[in-house]
Amino acid sequence: MAKKELLAEQLDPATTVLMTVECQQGVVGPDSALPELAKQARESGVLNNVARLVAGAHRAGVQVLHAVAERRPDGRGASRNARLFRAAERLPVQQYSGSRAVRIAEPIEVADEDLVVRRLHGLSPVSGTDVDPLLRNLGCRTLIVTGVSANVAIPNAVFDAVNLGYTAVVAADAIAGVPADYTPAMIRHTLALVATVATTDDILGCLAPGRRVTRA
Repeated sequence: MAKKELLAEQLDPATTVLMTVECQQGVVGPDSALPELAKQARESGVLNNVARLVAGAHRAGVQVLHAVAERRPDGRGASRNARLFRAAERLPVQQYSGSRAVRIAEPIEVADEDLVVRRLHGLSPVSGTDVDPLLRNLGCRTLIVTGVSANVAIPNAVFDAVNLGYTAVVAADAIAGVPADYTPAMIRHTLALVATVATTDDILGCLAPGRRVTRA
């Protein structure tokens, strides 16, 4: 885990954005299209930790951005160049635009000032979406990554953030994948090489309201 001094330096509230990845009803909610992943996210405490981080970011004045994956009912613009996409088309729960499935799942609270970025294609919540220009317009230098899955979207988000020049902070106990033992292996052997790895409690300590910086 990161030393607290380094983490505190990276998590200046004025230049930090917290991103939740695919923390939507149809992915991690009770009626998930991916019940094994949803069960892991909930029973491990990951979803609660995401909610804690979002609440802490709101208190500290840190921008929150929710990255949502969805598709049109007619499938227009959706990717079909990988087995994952083709399998998703056959799932009993579809992440249709405007449906309950693409709403942010409880207990995560969405504030009026939060940004929601929706994508219709690809694997990454960053590449090919509005995330990068929004982060730059916000003056972001550090991106905290939370959510699912450690198998695909989370590493995509971290790699893309680093390639674009941001410092990535991974909340180790606020990301989930399947099987359960895959997530710590991914963190240790891959994400820790390119991102700062920290716990939810350590991140919240750095985002305490006492450190709050007002955005220009």
